[in-house]
Amino acid sequence: MSSSVTHTSHCSWDCRHLHLRPITLSSSAAAHKPVISLHPPWTTVFKGDRVTLTCNGFHFNATEKTKWHHLYFRRETLTLTPGNTLEVRESGDYRCQAQGSPQSDPVHLVFSSGSLILQAPYSVFEGDTLVLRCQKRRNTKLTAVKYTWNEKIISKSNKSWDLLIPQASSNNSGNYRCFGYGDKNFVFKSNNKMIKIQELFPHPELKATDSQPTEGSSVNLSCETQLPPERLDTPLHFIFFRDDRVILSNWSKSPELQIPTIWRENSGSYWCGAETVIGSVHKRSPSLQIHVQRIPVSGVLLETQPSGGQAVEGETLVLVCSMAEGTGNTTFSWHREDTQESLGRKTQRSSRAELELPAIRESHAGGYYCTADNSYGPVRSAVLNVTVRVTPGNRDGLVTAGATGGLLSALLLAVVLLFHCWRQRKSGDGFLGDETRIPPTPGPGESSHSICPAQVELQRLYANGEGSPLESCSWPQPWKVHPKEEDLIYSEIQIIRLGEEGEANISRTLLEDKVSFIFPLFYLPHYLLPHTPSLFPLLSSIPGCLRCLH
Repeated sequence: MSSSVTHTSHCSWDCRHLHLRPITLSSSAAAHKPVISLHPPWTTVFKGDRVTLTCNGFHFNATEKTKWHHLYFRRETLTLTPGNTLEVRESGDYRCQAQGSPQSDPVHLVFSSGSLILQAPYSVFEGDTLVLRCQKRRNTKLTAVKYTWNEKIISKSNKSWDLLIPQASSNNSGNYRCFGYGDKNFVFKSNNKMIKIQELFPHPELKATDSQPTEGSSVNLSCETQLPPERLDTPLHFIFFRDDRVILSNWSKSPELQIPTIWRENSGSYWCGAETVIGSVHKRSPSLQIHVQRIPVSGVLLETQPSGGQAVEGETLVLVCSMAEGTGNTTFSWHREDTQESLGRKTQRSSRAELELPAIRESHAGGYYCTADNSYGPVRSAVLNVTVRVTPGNRDGLVTAGATGGLLSALLLAVVLLFHCWRQRKSGDGFLGDETRIPPTPGPGESSHSICPAQVELQRLYANGEGSPLESCSWPQPWKVHPKEEDLIYSEIQIIRLGEEGEANISRTLLEDKVSFIFPLFYLPHYLLPHTPSLFPLLSSIPGCLRCLH
């Protein structure tokens, strides 16, 4: 019994850190029968004392009267009071009844004529502090008291005549008695008092709207228990667990919990706990097994965006894999029909998934299919044929860009040549200095007018530029990229320079020095060659200076 005087064990759940919040049960409990309370709270008092009874548990109307039933040795009396209280001085069983309500449970009162009495409250619930008082009459003097439980000594004191048992439990129920010690070791014995510690609330029961829900659906859990009529105002709070470790909710005033979406991995053993706010009483429910059912995949379909399997070369094609039925984590996979090649894979909790194919080409045309698997095995879609439409703009784009760039480079080269020619004429220097080839002077009898630019055989200039008059120039040298024979443009540029006046017998005959050299105008791809003739009129537009042959 000594252990029963101490505090009861604390909550064994791994949850003491959670925030505690009080709850109030539903007002439906108001339909219960009324309850009698006492003041003072003792059921045993001395004769001549008075006890006030109060009938609780209903909405009292001032115009209504309360019925009081008193039973003593099989004799029952009925008393009506305008209020809900009654003051009594006689022993017996008392009940109260309000209008339209059942009778309350009886309260047994004893008005004792003894010298020593053991006083105890009318009702004690688990978690309460049990207070026992060893009371003597005014003319009795005590030096010490002793308490027994089921005839075993549990306490002895010469300082306090009261016995306190905090957080009482059902283990503290039993037969109590006290003994008082007076002068000359005179012993006073009290009455026996049978005390039963009542259950504050039974073990809760966990209920679910569906113990075999379909994956993806919602489930409501309720933790059901009931407070006694005497303690309907006792606040409780609740907590929910799965498999002893997973906390589904913190302490809450609500005995219900909604799981909005439940999945197969949420299957397991569920239970709930109920506890008083101060933690003096805590109880858990039996386990409830919940088995979540998964729906297998069916109706797999492959679609595209743009729709119909029509794609445009260079644009993005989106493959959309969907399923008509199926729940849980689903693995989607995309494949080509001809090679069985896996194009991509995604695992997600969804009924559809997308795969992007950027910058699709004509070679991507063909049959495609997808599969979906949620652990029951992959389910394959029908084959979808994808066609790729080629637009002329896409194919000729590179050619157009190359042609434009080549023409601009050629025009730039022409401008450089014109500027260099103009500067050489203005300065009077030879166009190529010592590197020029001077044609022979005409012999006697030859017409001076026959001195004219002569055709020179076109010769190829190689990449090393050896012996080339262009090697010493600062012009860009695009021919050093080793072009193919068919991609070179050969030109002859002849520069005619006016010489000094001849002998006195020749009347100011103009002598012409002719310098000619050949160079490749520019390296261009073969498909741009037709555009190059337009450059030559530009070079020959300077009279008497340039002549371009091609």
